[in-house]
Amino acid sequence: MRTLLYGGRVIDPANGVDGTLHLLLEDGKVAAVSARPMPADETIDVRGKVVCPGFIDCHVHEDSLEKDGRLYADPARSVFSCMARMGVTTVVAGNCGDNVCDPADYLDAVDRQGAAVNVAMLAGHSFFRSQAGAIDPYAPASPQQVAAAAQGMARALERGCAGISYGIRYAPGTTARELLDTARVCVPAGKIAACHLRDDAAAVFDALDEFLSVTTALGIPAQISHIGSMAGFGQMERFLDRICLYRLQGADVQCDCYPYSAFSTGLGSATYDDGWLERYGCGYDVLELCEGAYKGQRCTEQIFRQVRREFPDCRTVCHVMIPEQVAMALAHPSVMLASDATMHLGQGHPRAAGTFPRLIAEYVRPGKMGLYDAVAKMTAMPSARFRLAGKGRLNVGADGDVTVFDPMTIRDRATFDDPIAPPEGVAYVFIGGCMAVRDGSLLSPALGRAVRV
Repeated sequence: MRTLLYGGRVIDPANGVDGTLHLLLEDGKVAAVSARPMPADETIDVRGKVVCPGFIDCHVHEDSLEKDGRLYADPARSVFSCMARMGVTTVVAGNCGDNVCDPADYLDAVDRQGAAVNVAMLAGHSFFRSQAGAIDPYAPASPQQVAAAAQGMARALERGCAGISYGIRYAPGTTARELLDTARVCVPAGKIAACHLRDDAAAVFDALDEFLSVTTALGIPAQISHIGSMAGFGQMERFLDRICLYRLQGADVQCDCYPYSAFSTGLGSATYDDGWLERYGCGYDVLELCEGAYKGQRCTEQIFRQVRREFPDCRTVCHVMIPEQVAMALAHPSVMLASDATMHLGQGHPRAAGTFPRLIAEYVRPGKMGLYDAVAKMTAMPSARFRLAGKGRLNVGADGDVTVFDPMTIRDRATFDDPIAPPEGVAYVFIGGCMAVRDGSLLSPALGRAVRV
């Protein structure tokens, strides 16, 4: 099947391209690019639209597995389906130290079943820590448990995982020695370590130093996760300056951020341990519940304590970040876009369905960011950072993962009341050269394959 995308504005920052061209897809690849029309089995007129590499979301929490070992694949409510509808063709899952199962086994499941998007995986430290018997996240792991966790993570890397991830915030018993001994598994292949830092707000600087002292000592790349929810409370300028200082001193460090001023996590997580109100300088009313009897309501102290006790897994949204701080992060050259998407049966944060269109609607069209730079943050930067060969580019021979959108109408529609509402303005999404999405509707929910690094 030869598919010609005719007359679009091709933006491909990985190759320094921004021009009106015709793009031919065949056999899962970009077969040809030309200034003249080419023969094809199907020609799609995309004049007036942007043709770019499929968006890459480098910070996603993967869909769960059903009891029979198959991926949760509800075409309306799964994270991966939400990703595809907003133009994402490849995700890096397994973030914040979490995995739903052995991440290399998850890659095998994606290949057996297919997914709505291509899936790369990180090996989660907390997952392997727990598998090694260190069940209490607040307690230090024994040397034997650390060694077993490191061995499991190393095997996952050997089987194709793109790197490792930490959620030190959620495993506060993790010691400096444990960080060093587990991150060491990245050294042989130079793979990346991503991290949800130990602390945020005023304490974020010590938390950054803690993690980067390990990655710089080992000489491995570091990815600082969702910095809007780490330093978006008045610390962002100083935080970004600190990132620049580390880079100029030789550290290989970059960051990601989502374009919302509210974060999401479980009510029972360490984020809401005693002291969180003082840390964010807020009241209970900043906290919105996404599930259960109080769905859509803001908290009181009574509701907070009741739900935290009875339903600690309840998804929450915490409206505490400063929008201008998030904008500062997104504009920075060392920061790429990522959603931090997580979804539970269609409940969660609208970032899972709106992040990528929102960047264009809320930042590009108002003039806060150039379109070319925005596309780079959604394609070339994450592809290079996570070594996703063939992704994030449109040169001949690259994978046929392509997103076509209208730059004047694209916008997010997902809200906190309806977090899975698909966006507007995403005209076509191709995965492996096949049409996966048309006008925001998911046509083929199983075109995605595992991406091994």
